[in-house]
Order: sequence, then C-alpha cells, then structure tokens
Amino acid sequence: MQAKEIFDRLWSGYIIQNPEAKRVYDCLTAEGETLENDHIAFRTFYHPHVNVDVLARPFLLAGYVQKGFYTFEDKHLTAKHYEHTAWKEAPRVFISQLMTGNFSPALQAVVNDCLSQIPDNLLFGEDLIFAGNVWKTPSFATYEMLRKESEYAAWLYVYGYCVNHFTVSINYLKKLNSIEKVNQFLIGKGFLLNESGGIVKGTPSELLEQSSTRAGILPVEFTEGIFEVPSCYYEFARRYPDTDSKLYSGFIAKSADKIFESTDFYKK
Repeated sequence: MQAKEIFDRLWSGYIIQNPEAKRVYDCLTAEGETLENDHIAFRTFYHPHVNVDVLARPFLLAGYVQKGFYTFEDKHLTAKHYEHTAWKEAPRVFISQLMTGNFSPALQAVVNDCLSQIPDNLLFGEDLIFAGNVWKTPSFATYEMLRKESEYAAWLYVYGYCVNHFTVSINYLKKLNSIEKVNQFLIGKGFLLNESGGIVKGTPSELLEQSSTRAGILPVEFTEGIFEVPSCYYEFARRYPDTDSKLYSGFIAKSADKIFESTDFYKK
C-alpha cells in the first residue's frame, strides 16, 4: 500500500468517526486556508503482537524510517516517530505504547483479554491500523477502572486501533500563521482546547509549538448501555528552523506528555 493511500484511508475514517474534527477542518478551510498534515499518531500496548514496531510495519513498507525515540515515565509510555525517505511533504508518524507491565494485574488482565481476541489476519497483516476496536463491546465499569490507573489505557480499550489525531501544520497557513492566531480562532468558534501545561506547549526556542483541541465527546455503546466519552482530537503544530536552517522535525517529550491528555475524560 502506498503512503498516500494509507493517509487517505485513515483520514476518511477519522472524519467519519469524529465530527468535531471535521468541523475544525471545515472552519479552517472556510477561511481560505489549505491544510497540510504535520503528523498523525497511534496508541498501542507493549506486547510482541501489537507493539510500536508492529503498528509501524505498513509505514515502513511504504517508505518510512524510524527517526526518534521518546520516554514518558509518569504515564509509563514509550514512543517512536517515523519519517518518509522520499515524499518531501509526507506527514510524520508518531506511535506510542503503554508499558503494561508497570500496572496492576487487573489492568494487565483486561489488556491480555483484549489482545487474545485480535484475529491473526490483523496481527500479521497491514490493516491493524485501520481496525478500530477489534475486541468485544467494552464495559463502562472496566473503562472506569482503567481510567483510575491510565487514561491512555481506558481510551485504547474503547477505541482500539485508529488514528488518535491528525495535525494541522501552521507553517503552511497563510492567514492564521501563528499558533496564537489559530488558538484564538478556534476558541472564537467554540472549540475547547487542551489547557494541560498551558494552551501552547513548547516555545520557538525549542523549535516546536503545539496546541490541540480536547477530544470530541461521542456516544459509545458499552455493555451497560450508551455512555458519552472523549474520542479523538485535532492538533496544531508550528515548527522552527534549526541552526542548519532546516525545520525541526522531531518531537518534545514534555510537550507530547501534555498533548496525550487531550483524550482525558471530561463532561461538556
């Protein structure tokens, strides 16, 4: 599968599942802006069948290579990011994994039960990144139990393998050409922004500024009935040139740590 085909397929699923993200896109394009994607992100568990390297497989086959490795000690996560070797404007790919061995036996049991239900054609093929929740209907009580230990685990338990977010590259915007302008525009349109660590994460001196919406709230079918929980979000990134006059292409762990919280549970 070609890289552009992968992103087109992921985008189609993302905007169907996340009407809030589609509304962000529509509001920005209505201003005459052309949106380029800085990066996408996935979440998974640290397990040989579904770890970061497994999810990266279709991207590696499509011309990507690993560039960065990141550790998030407080959230018990590690991550890698990937870049395309030939497609100049290709979005970066950021994949993180939860170090489940650092959590309670109860959380580990839930994860193992979920992973035992993934069919082999997904584990050993290239379509896991499109599969979503491939285990049984989640339990809201289990979701709440997981949240007490890890919001990340709870989100992944509900939504499974899908793009966690797309990211608007502010570098390509003409009118809303700073992160402050983007944020004020979104607030003016009624979108909630992730304020953890401040609305803007990172600084020009760090060569990367980021902000994000809070994940849209979706009605989800649980075994106990329909409950509304946060889904996916939209991120915004402004990159700055390094000493070689090349745009910084990596990620800042302390900023990404706060971006993860865009999917933390909340009620509107």
